[in-house]
Amino acid sequence: MDDLSDHLVWEIMNRVKKTVDRNSASLVCKRLYKLEKEQRDFLRVGCGLNPATEALTSLCIRFPNLVKVEIVYSGWMSKLGKQLDDQGLLILSNNCPSLTDLTLSYCTFITDKGLSHLASCSKLSALKLNFTPRVSGWGILSLVLGCKNLSILHLNRCLNVTSTEWLEHLRKLESLEELSIKNCRAIGEGDLIKLGPSWQKLKRLQFEVDANYRYMKVYGRLGVDRWQNKWVPCENMLELSLVNCIISPGRGLAWVLGKCKNLEKIHLEMCIGLRDCDIICLAKKSRKLRSISLRVPSDLSLPLLMNSTMRLTDDSLKAMAQNCPLLESVGISFSDGEFPSLSSFTLNGILTLIQTCPIRELSLDHVYSFNDVGMEALCSAQYLETLELVKCQEISDDGLQLVIQFPRLSTLRLSKCLGVTDDGLKSLVGSYKLELLAVEDCPQISERGVQGIARSVSFHQDLSWIY
Repeated sequence: MDDLSDHLVWEIMNRVKKTVDRNSASLVCKRLYKLEKEQRDFLRVGCGLNPATEALTSLCIRFPNLVKVEIVYSGWMSKLGKQLDDQGLLILSNNCPSLTDLTLSYCTFITDKGLSHLASCSKLSALKLNFTPRVSGWGILSLVLGCKNLSILHLNRCLNVTSTEWLEHLRKLESLEELSIKNCRAIGEGDLIKLGPSWQKLKRLQFEVDANYRYMKVYGRLGVDRWQNKWVPCENMLELSLVNCIISPGRGLAWVLGKCKNLEKIHLEMCIGLRDCDIICLAKKSRKLRSISLRVPSDLSLPLLMNSTMRLTDDSLKAMAQNCPLLESVGISFSDGEFPSLSSFTLNGILTLIQTCPIRELSLDHVYSFNDVGMEALCSAQYLETLELVKCQEISDDGLQLVIQFPRLSTLRLSKCLGVTDDGLKSLVGSYKLELLAVEDCPQISERGVQGIARSVSFHQDLSWIY
């Protein structure tokens, strides 16, 4: 080691990625220990910190160049020792001058006071909170006021965040590029308008409403009316994910869908009120769209959906086929309880999309209209590499046998499909056409039946879903 140049040793250590290996290497000699100290810029800690404050202090002193820190207490129990509290965040702010990315997950002892300590971290640009029940909107506001470079903010199950003044302050900063709000019960669709000009720079938005809370609470129209006659600049949006949202016709988030001209990826799951005209408007505006995932509510899940104008139809799929020439990933799913006769997407609409766009990944869940005829049509899908079929009960062995004829398919996933058996896979035995075959909870396919079909095989059988 003494004969190697500093540059070469630095390069060797930089290629050792696993934490356990870097720890072992640093014990070999003082030279590697010193390099490890200088190079380590990422730290992930949690239940192993005991006593927490002293252990974190020691780590911060040893690794002064930390840029990214994750504190995760998943699976924590009291017998593992006290969790890191607000004092721990004070230690980070005092000893990690280069800190830019911080994740706090299941940190139940962290409060608003702890977040206020982070306000002095001038370089902090990314904060991710996952189930921090003692943090409120005031704590987030204090951090936003101090961290002028904040560009990424994730809030997941932050149940005590009831005020949204911090959204109004982000409006002034105009630095936010990625915002994720999931299952924060007091934050609704109408609050997003408070971002104002910050929409201009926003590239990624994830907004998910707690489904159980949504359906227990009666919402007024104020939240969606706030959007009326408002200019929301979202031309730079690249990724958009909306889950369990109410999309009011002609207003609110429905209006946003038709303004994202650079959108590349969109996920719409159980969005009540979504109409054909919303998807058509999106398709015409977002010609750079590469990925779309739609999970449609059951037609009988809410009385609102009995109105035929509130159902997505083949018109949406055809609009994407005509206007999205780069579309390569498609996911279509119906919620549990969907009836075959009420499916809004027909086989014709799905095939129009597949045959027109260069689809590489296709995922169908509860799509009863997709059958053996659809599988036959996939024989001409020149770009299809990954196919996932979940609860597609109209597919039989005859359709499954056609997989051997798919031009470029390398990954096949089958889950909870009742109509396929070992016989449907026999044409693939010994061909190793597939790189990966994953079979999960298909009652008529055995573990023996999947052997010799792909280079990598995954098999799982749990039939409790049937009963």
